Amino acid sequence: MDLFDTGTTVNVIAGIAIALGVIGVVIPILPGLLLAWAGVLFWALAGDASGTLKWVVLVVATLVAVLGALVKYLVPGKRLKAAGVPNSALLAGGVLGLIGFFVVPVVGLILGFVLGVWLVERVRLGPGQAWPSTKQALGAAGLAMLIEFTAGLGVAVVWVFGLLAT
Repeated sequence: MDLFDTGTTVNVIAGIAIALGVIGVVIPILPGLLLAWAGVLFWALAGDASGTLKWVVLVVATLVAVLGALVKYLVPGKRLKAAGVPNSALLAGGVLGLIGFFVVPVVGLILGFVLGVWLVERVRLGPGQAWPSTKQALGAAGLAMLIEFTAGLGVAVVWVFGLLAT
């Protein structure tokens, strides 16, 4: 492997971006799915793969990423509506999660989200019903992360098949 070869360098950079994107889904520091897709875009634009193949790989990776992003928001949102968790609780969870991310790096995002949802639900439903509603929101957040992780892996697999086919 000659790192001074442009094609190899592009492949390595794209691979690192895709791997960081998949990791970024689990550790919410990086925009995971977007970064994985951007790695494929970089590979298609700057790499030395054959003309048609690289565009097919980019189109398929784009479809996987867009479908994953859509499902990530639609499925958990539908489950939360069915459970009766209001958008105000999710908004409070998001705001406190963002604040928590900076106060207690990485773990603060989750702690802030839980605290925000729990506080809104405690005011809305009372102390006895706040925790079950918060667990529903946590389950939906976990499901959204799982869906995004699966889409990120899908983008990575599409790229690897494209890389092996060149």
